[in-house]
Order: sequence, then structure tokens, then C-alpha cells
Amino acid sequence: MNLQRLVLVLGLLGLSVAAAAREFNACEYGAVPDGKTVNTKAIQKAIDACAQAGGGTVVFSPGTYLTGSIFLKERVDFRVDEGVLIKGVQDESEYPDVYTRVAGIETDWPAGLINAHNVSNVRIYGKGTIDGSGSMWWDKYWMMRREYDPKGLRWVVDYDCKRPRLILIYNASNVKLEGLTLQEPGFWTVHICYSTNVVVDGLTIRANLDERVGPSSDGIDIDSSSNVLVQNCDIDCNDDNFCLKAGRDADGLRVNRPTYNVVIRDCIARRGHGLITFGSETSGGIYNVEAYNLKAYGTSTGIRFKSTQGRGGTVRDVCLHDIQMHNVREAVKLDYDWYPAYNTVPEEVRRQLEAEGREFPKHWKALLQQVPEDLGTPYIRDITLRNIKAVDSETAISVSGRKNQPAGSFLLENIEITAKKAGVIKNAENWVFRNVRIQTEDGSKVRFENCRNMTGLE
Repeated sequence: MNLQRLVLVLGLLGLSVAAAAREFNACEYGAVPDGKTVNTKAIQKAIDACAQAGGGTVVFSPGTYLTGSIFLKERVDFRVDEGVLIKGVQDESEYPDVYTRVAGIETDWPAGLINAHNVSNVRIYGKGTIDGSGSMWWDKYWMMRREYDPKGLRWVVDYDCKRPRLILIYNASNVKLEGLTLQEPGFWTVHICYSTNVVVDGLTIRANLDERVGPSSDGIDIDSSSNVLVQNCDIDCNDDNFCLKAGRDADGLRVNRPTYNVVIRDCIARRGHGLITFGSETSGGIYNVEAYNLKAYGTSTGIRFKSTQGRGGTVRDVCLHDIQMHNVREAVKLDYDWYPAYNTVPEEVRRQLEAEGREFPKHWKALLQQVPEDLGTPYIRDITLRNIKAVDSETAISVSGRKNQPAGSFLLENIEITAKKAGVIKNAENWVFRNVRIQTEDGSKVRFENCRNMTGLE
């Protein structure tokens, strides 16, 4: 499918089937909007009644509703109007474990605050706010870091910490997420996983709190999903702003589900680790992606591709165009060796577990499973970057392919970058540069290392 056709197809997602017009006010089912009462059961009761009636819309009177995980049902819309705040309760028992994928592997993990789980034809929308009260989980994470880092276990903290996502769209279809302000997630903000025909429109995501930033607070993650349209969103977070994923290492290769047919347009990234990021979870493959009319303000990286040996998968047929970046650290970054020694258990930790008669947790075993080199080498190719402008960058371009699998077949056209330094491209082949202008404070030019057939850039 060519990208013009892709935009047309994704535009039709706005025509998803609407639920019945009947409204179900959560207050009529026992919810109390006082910011103190835990309303999990009452809100779920309203959702269940709506579903039993054949569909409709769950609504809320103005106020603050404290709640744990709630689960939408088939043909149930969930409307959060202006003046309504849905706020996550800081009680881990209110977020039951569900079997899901998180950070690239399938495992038991706390449900999200709002869950569209194994359903279709639902809409989560309105001008109100959904707040994850995530600071409790941020504190838990940093406490675990202080314990895990000295043991060489940094790589497993995100998995052991088990922080709830804010909105989880999992194995779902015909889902619309519109208009809301989303803030302070315990972990990722919006996770779209194993889903198809999803529209995300007009979200404002504020995953940080004043000067505090939420660790791993990704904005929108599209994970092994297809036919996804993201538009008119504004994200401030402390990890990848807009991110495409497809599984991790042996478990991701086992599942083998790609992300494809994705359009991201007319969006803004503020604080965060990547305006648009591909990976590092690439195992199932990512293809047929178009992103355009994007802006980044102070985002640490602009356009980012990342994977590592053992992950495998191919990222291909991507067109990124008409993008503006201001004060990003790196305008374009590609890395085939993102944390290459991430999944290792120091010998002293192994001995301690053996002495205590304990086995590795199930998710540790999944992460530690080795992948043969021929299956685990990622490949990023057939990428077009067009009409890109970046000002006040630290580095214009940083590319690190692999000797056994160069980053191949890139077209960079109408690119203008001002930066302190030009950067390095290594282990790449078959790149074409057309009308690419890189101005640097130090007068440097892009340096090539172990590259073949690179044309159009001095």
C-alpha cells in the first residue's frame, strides 16, 4: 500500500460505528465525585449496565472521581466532560494483574487505569482530564533503581516495578481516543497493543509534574498494531513522545506481530526523548509508516531509530516529511546498538538466588533467552526523510549501523539543519542526499565510517 492510499484509508477510521445514544451517569450507580471516595466498583457497574443495554455512553457529573482500573465493554463509549477529573487511586491493589505485553514481552502486569481490553467499537473522549496519580509509582521506581543499579540489574527495573499504564488499548478494534487531557501516568500514558483501526485525535499529554518528570512516561506507544491514525496531539513527557514498537528479543520474535499502516500528523512534542521513535522493540517488524507536519520543541532527539543485536526485525517503508525541530539535542539519530549489554545477570546475583532457593522470575527468563545472530540482527532500510528543518541542535546526524547489517537505502531530501557539530554516519550503505544543508558552529562536516555508496553529501 502506498502512503497516499494509506492516508485515505486511515481517514475512514473516523467513520467507526457509534454507540447507542443512551447515557449512563456513573453517579446513578453509586459514584461520588468528592475526590475521596474510591469509585472503581460504581464506575464499572455503570459500564456493565451500559453494555447489557446494548451500548451507549457512560458519563459523569462534574467533580473528581477517584478510581482504580476500569474495563470498557463492547459498544460502550466513555465520556469525560470538561469539569470532570478521573483520578487514579494510589493503591496497587486497585490495579489487578492482567496478561498483557509490556516493554516488548508478554507477562502478567497491572491493568491500566482505563482499559479497552479485548473489545471493539468503543470511544474514550471529552474535554475533561484523566490523571494517573503516578508520583507514587515514580517514587517506587527510583527506590528500586537505588537497590538494583549497584547489582547490575538496571535493565529489569521497569519490569519488576510493575507500574500501571494510564490508558491501555489491547487486542481491540475500532477504537477512538479523542480530546482528553492525560497527565501523570504511573508508566506509559497511552499504549496501543495488538489492536487495529484506532484513531487518536486531539490529546494533550502532560506526563511530568512541574519540575518532576515521570520515568518511562512515554506519550503514545503503537505496539504490534495496524491501521492507526494519530493526529493533533501535544505531548510533554520523559521518554519517547510518539513511539512505534513490535516486540522484544526472543519473545517478540515468537509473537511475530508487526506494526504497520500508521499515520502520525499535525502533532507537537515538547520535553521527551524522541519526537518520533522507531524501536527499540523491533522484533516483529515495523512498516508502512508516514509522519508529517510534526514539531519538536526541546525534545532530546528528533527523528530516532533504535534497536540492538538480539532484537531482530526490519523497519522499512517509512516516510517522514515536513517536520520542524527547535533546540533538539540530535536531529536525526539511528542506533543498532542501543544498550547492547542490557540483559545480563551478574554472577553474584545468580549465586544469591541459588542460595535462597529461588528461580529467576518468569519475565527474567523471557528477557534472558538468547537469540541466534542471524535472527537477532535488526535491519533499518528504505527510509525517506524529506522537508526537514532543525535549528539549534547539538548534533545534526548520528548513525551507527552494524558491520554485519548496514543501515541501508535512505533518502534525505530538502534537509536544513543548524547544529554545533555535524556528526558521524557509520556502517551504512546506499544513502542518497538531495539538497541537504548542514551548518555547524565548529565548521565540521558529516564524517563517514565504513560506508558504501553514499551520494550527494560532501
